[in-house]
Amino acid sequence: MREPRLGDDIDDYCVRCKRVMNHAVVSVINGAPAKVRCRTCHSDHDFRHEQAPPPKVDSRKAALFSEVLKKVSPEAGAAEISDADLPDTDTALEPAEADSAPPPPPPPPAPAAAPKAKAKGRSRK
Repeated sequence: MREPRLGDDIDDYCVRCKRVMNHAVVSVINGAPAKVRCRTCHSDHDFRHEQAPPPKVDSRKAALFSEVLKKVSPEAGAAEISDADLPDTDTALEPAEADSAPPPPPPPPAPAAAPKAKAKGRSRK
């Protein structure tokens, strides 16, 4: 197969469309495409070899979710993440004290204001 040249069609993952789309080669370095332009949304980006970026997963959120699964179904939660992977969240998940006072009731709503009367007079047009 020949080396890619400027303007050649190439498939790549588009960061804007979030799909593998048809692209045009914009720059070439050492015989490999360096930058490409999406033919659908016309955005320029680095050539990604049709690889999507890794997902952004919040590890703390995943750990807390796994801990909730352990409490509901111990065998399901243990299969997902081991105890070594979880952060120390024992203090954050303790129930509230039993002798704490209930929250105060919300304040009553403010009365609605009466609509203002229109001023009579000449208006500019």
